[in-house]
Amino acid sequence: MGKLKLILPVLFAGATLMSCQQPKPAESAKRPNIVFIMTDDHTIQAISAYGSKLVKTPNLDRIANEGMLFNNCFVTNAVCGPSRATILTGKYSHLNGLTDNSKVFDSTQVIYPQLLKKAGYQTAMIGKWHLGSTPMGFDYYSILPNQGQYYQPEFIENGHLVKEKGYVTDLITDKAIGFLEKRDHDKPFLMIYQHKAPHRNWLPAPRHLGMFDDTVFPEPANLLDDFKGRGRAAKEQLMNISTDMWPAWDLKMLSTAQLDSMAKLPVSPKFKDAKGDDYQQANDPSLDKARFFEVYNRMTDAEKVQWRKVYDKRVAEFKRLNPKGADLVRWKYQQYMRDYLACVVSVDENVGRLMDYLKKIGELDNTIIVYTSDQGFYLGEHGYFDKRFMYDESFRTPLMVRYPPSVKAGSVSNAFAMNLDFAPTLLDYAGVKIPADMQGLSLRPVLDNAGKSPENWRKAVYYHYYEFPSWHMVKRHYGIRTERYKLIHFYNDIDEWELYDMQKDPHEMQNLYNDKAYEPIIKDLKVQMKKLQVQYKDTNPTEAL
Repeated sequence: MGKLKLILPVLFAGATLMSCQQPKPAESAKRPNIVFIMTDDHTIQAISAYGSKLVKTPNLDRIANEGMLFNNCFVTNAVCGPSRATILTGKYSHLNGLTDNSKVFDSTQVIYPQLLKKAGYQTAMIGKWHLGSTPMGFDYYSILPNQGQYYQPEFIENGHLVKEKGYVTDLITDKAIGFLEKRDHDKPFLMIYQHKAPHRNWLPAPRHLGMFDDTVFPEPANLLDDFKGRGRAAKEQLMNISTDMWPAWDLKMLSTAQLDSMAKLPVSPKFKDAKGDDYQQANDPSLDKARFFEVYNRMTDAEKVQWRKVYDKRVAEFKRLNPKGADLVRWKYQQYMRDYLACVVSVDENVGRLMDYLKKIGELDNTIIVYTSDQGFYLGEHGYFDKRFMYDESFRTPLMVRYPPSVKAGSVSNAFAMNLDFAPTLLDYAGVKIPADMQGLSLRPVLDNAGKSPENWRKAVYYHYYEFPSWHMVKRHYGIRTERYKLIHFYNDIDEWELYDMQKDPHEMQNLYNDKAYEPIIKDLKVQMKKLQVQYKDTNPTEAL
């Protein structure tokens, strides 16, 4: 694992954008530390605390078992950068300016770490940032450039580029523990600890290569969804396991002989132009092998030997079975799960390692530990991979919180929570005034009351997705979800509505929008949605940004 290279002159710099009276050291010692843990594309279907039958996550489960699990936490915009911007600012995408991943986050706006820093907290941002800008409001940061790499990743560490040797999930945890070792022990700390895993293209740690090769994973009931009765949006995306998973990049279907032959070829100008998430070539499968070879070539010789032992077997199995049609989709799904879930295992191990360290130094029970993801993800539901849609698999995100002084162990909440709420909640617990322009709610009344929501708690959540045309070609849409119903409007290049009865149809297979029996319900949902659009200042939702 890589060693942390702290840049001491910058580590505990004092300036921030906000002015606030510094608390006295004695007051600071009473305030909770905060560790905000976020993974990328980790969905509740792959957390055993949420009932997953795909994988065991004992260390993540510990957060839920010793704290609170939220069943209904939703995001405002189910894609990486926009979700991160919402979490930092407590504002919807149209107000914080990051509506899609092609934009750069405006670092001059107020984010909750700045407020905590000014109030006497020591702050760190470690791992995946993915906002295009330089982190502001942190005493120390060590972030992955752009999406980051799984093997031998680079980090930007307080402005300096550092290349590390090892696996990214382990290295991020090394850096987190390194920060905690060297922190100012007289101050409370906020540490944002964010993983790349299990983001596409799902490269497991060397120790986990092939760990699930003998496992047959249960399939989602709608893996072979034919989208009958639904509109163009569900059908015209480019995130089908059947047709849109790339053989090399996603499924690692390159034999040793192919990898050896590619090593002798020059990098094509087309691939050079495609680097940096070029949106014009985002869905270009002709770049498949070049994209994979770039990440493969980061491995050490020993790692390549381990890799080939595992994936040569996959190539041989495919040739032997020669699956077609539905059998091919099922075969691809199994390979997808083997790689994705192996990445989840590395996250679970490292979260356990960090919690063990907090216990060792006597800070575990005085630390608010939050675990979440930037959004959910499709693990074969509707035949999909990736995220973006307002369907629940990506709209809903995990949220577990451990803080023994306030949060009852083993508690479960069905209250509607949002990633919009994270900043107000952490400020509330730290005793810092929540800015009036933050749009979320503090979850503290729910956390402090064993998961029960106050009388006036929100009864609906609002969503808006903008990133089209782009990766996976999911159309722009906005919508509302109540406990019982979900109404979605797809716009821009189409004008389509979808309505789902989440009680009768939790997998969202039957669009009821044109069913006359539901006209009164649709009318009421549109009224509710209009109120939320006014509340959140999204009154022109189809206006181009």
